[in-house]
Amino acid sequence: MKTNLNIGIRLTLVTLILFGISFPLLITLIAKLAPGGGLGEEIAVNNEVKGFELIGQKFDVDQYFNSRPSAVDYNAAATGGSNKGPSNAEYLAQVQARIDTFLVHNPAVSRAEIPVDLITASGGGLDPHISPQAAYVQVDRIASVREIDKQKVRKLVDRFVENPLLGMGTARVHVLRLNLALDQLK
Repeated sequence: MKTNLNIGIRLTLVTLILFGISFPLLITLIAKLAPGGGLGEEIAVNNEVKGFELIGQKFDVDQYFNSRPSAVDYNAAATGGSNKGPSNAEYLAQVQARIDTFLVHNPAVSRAEIPVDLITASGGGLDPHISPQAAYVQVDRIASVREIDKQKVRKLVDRFVENPLLGMGTARVHVLRLNLALDQLK
């Protein structure tokens, strides 16, 4: 019994040192060597930080491209999904409210044309990207509100479509980068 207890204590100390101290220090060192020093890649305009590369922001006013909904209200300290499935009445009501709101602000769009990423939150709740379809479906509204030629706005979206690396994955558009470029559009 004493032998088993000694083995258990030694194993606990070794795993504590290995996984409680060494591994976190290694990950911290790797993060410090990454762009941004582990603090995240900042997106800045004129030396003013506007956001981060991997953290979405809420854009829900008519003159900007809307971002993907967030189950955590874009709070980076509390990432996560809602855990509500398609049979949950509260979730269905929330999605329906998002659809209704989108249609009010985009009267030229039919319900069938609304991409799913504009009415459902991502798993982490902080996705900074939308699909190209989600961006294109908003072009008419933005062109109208900003009184800019529709083709000019569409070409702007084209410039910000990020194709998947090596053809794996799906194309996407970074909403903050697109909206910052939209502010520069004349």
